[in-house]
Amino acid sequence: MQETLLRNVLQNVPTGVSVTEMAEDLSVIHRHDCAAAIWNRAPMPEFQSWIDGLDPEVLPQVRLILRPDAVQRSVTHLLDSAQTPPCAQRDRLGEDISALADLFARIMRVRYIRLRLDVVQTNACRKFHIDAVTARLVCSYRGLGTQLGVMNGNAEPQPLVTVPTGAPVVLRGTKWPEYPRSDLVHRSPPIEGTGETRLIVVLDPVIDPDMEI
Repeated sequence: MQETLLRNVLQNVPTGVSVTEMAEDLSVIHRHDCAAAIWNRAPMPEFQSWIDGLDPEVLPQVRLILRPDAVQRSVTHLLDSAQTPPCAQRDRLGEDISALADLFARIMRVRYIRLRLDVVQTNACRKFHIDAVTARLVCSYRGLGTQLGVMNGNAEPQPLVTVPTGAPVVLRGTKWPEYPRSDLVHRSPPIEGTGETRLIVVLDPVIDPDMEI
């Protein structure tokens, strides 16, 4: 049922968006006609129930530059600091973030990544935009996912698709070397005033950590 729902949500994705059934196939982002790639996966029900039930005060937040093989250890320390209750689902969260970091680093052929974990309760990044990076991976573990659409003059981007919770999306940025650029844009969903709390992981490729601010 859940997989069918995901397929229904993603069947009308904008032009330039690829939907993959396997993690490794996110490498389709290197194809000339692909501006974004979504891994069509659903979160495990017991994991989603656990993370949705956590007090927002114990959700982790961080910005770090590190090697992918250091991510799981760093996230474990971060979860300890945030006082996120230890359990199997907490371990699953750390393992998944680490796996995504390793996957993204291999796709982008880099040795370092910038890891960002954000707890969002406002309309952060509510305007449609393209990130000033080569590419970016975003995954919403809790709450609504990233919204995608194609620019249409001054009108609202269409079709508007919300990436399902738990489904990673890789997005090309303005520094992607290929031209012409796609008209695909994205935003964080507007949630202010709804009482919703999002937990998102954002990964950027880092070529030289010494050159990063």
